[in-house]
Amino acid sequence: MDSWKTHMPKGMMLKSDGFASNIAEPDNRLTLREFCEERGIKYSDTVIPVSLDTFTQYGLTFSERMVPELEKKMVELIEKTGEGFQLTLDTGEKVRARRVVLAVGITHYAYIPDAIADLPSEFVSHSYKHQQVDTYRGKRVVVIGGGASAIGLAGLMRTAGVDSQLLVRETALKFHGQPSTAKRSLWKRIRHPQSGLGPGLRSRFCANSPELFHLLPERLRIEIVRRHLGPSGHWVSKDVVLGKVPTTMGSWIENAEVKDGKALLHIKSHDGSRELIEADHVVAGTGYRVRVDRLSFLSEELKQKIKTAEGSPVLSGKMECSVPGMYFVGLSAANSFGPVMRFTYGADFAAKNLTKTILAAAAMRHAFQAAGSSVAIEEVHRSKV
Repeated sequence: MDSWKTHMPKGMMLKSDGFASNIAEPDNRLTLREFCEERGIKYSDTVIPVSLDTFTQYGLTFSERMVPELEKKMVELIEKTGEGFQLTLDTGEKVRARRVVLAVGITHYAYIPDAIADLPSEFVSHSYKHQQVDTYRGKRVVVIGGGASAIGLAGLMRTAGVDSQLLVRETALKFHGQPSTAKRSLWKRIRHPQSGLGPGLRSRFCANSPELFHLLPERLRIEIVRRHLGPSGHWVSKDVVLGKVPTTMGSWIENAEVKDGKALLHIKSHDGSRELIEADHVVAGTGYRVRVDRLSFLSEELKQKIKTAEGSPVLSGKMECSVPGMYFVGLSAANSFGPVMRFTYGADFAAKNLTKTILAAAAMRHAFQAAGSSVAIEEVHRSKV
């Protein structure tokens, strides 16, 4: 839960509906609905947005009840050994394992555009570093991006007294539609079926059939992941952003520099015009891009052995990468199994798929061991004869 506890702004709302925010468990115990009922928190499958605070509390409670044996230690290094892997923990302890599942979340993959990446750290940061939205109260902060992270953060900062401003490459801001309590017609239910990724046939396919998504050509999969569920703000952000947060549309940063204690952003627009924007700080709300080479805890040997496509690991239908015994889930698996891997809703498929794979492999190993023992016994018997 580290990403949720320490890397998301307070006051944020999840993009996922309530019913799509359950943490996977074999018997579907302790759903978000059940947790909210226990705590007296208002809940709806689709109408009431899930707050960051509610989801964080839910995740921590789920962990305490369902996996109390969880060890909270950092893995500093993973190396390949003859029969598997060796993990070095921050305690100095070394652990050996036949298989490793990398469920590393998103923070390793924070993307900052090249145009501002070389600014000193006191002048630029990624949105995942801004849990406290009032840090720059009274200062001018330019937030870059047109997605939920950028739009939501700019709105929360403005409400907290920060002179926030949005810079968006797109020519118009997009927002999720506010869910309605009205009954949907049969035609709408057929044409735009509900799913864990929202309404629509494509969303329904991506949410419910990641194993079929995996069968699509690699180039098509990558393109769908890039385009589907593109940048858009949460509907709750609309009222606190439109008309309240100054927004420069259809523009991007060509280059940036620091002068007299300010970040100077050289802006270019689609129409070819240019302007200069001055800011005390720049926040890149530009999302995440998977790059295996940014996983610093992997040995260089492992990084070289993992086959990638545009930075993402190429995975088999069993979620295994080119290094036998190493598996990827979450955002790292999106280009192989679809955009559902970016959301909590995708964890159910990943958990069941991996469980089946690992149990089958263990059964096969035991079978081979048993067969080997039988052969050894037979050889001993023959020698005695």
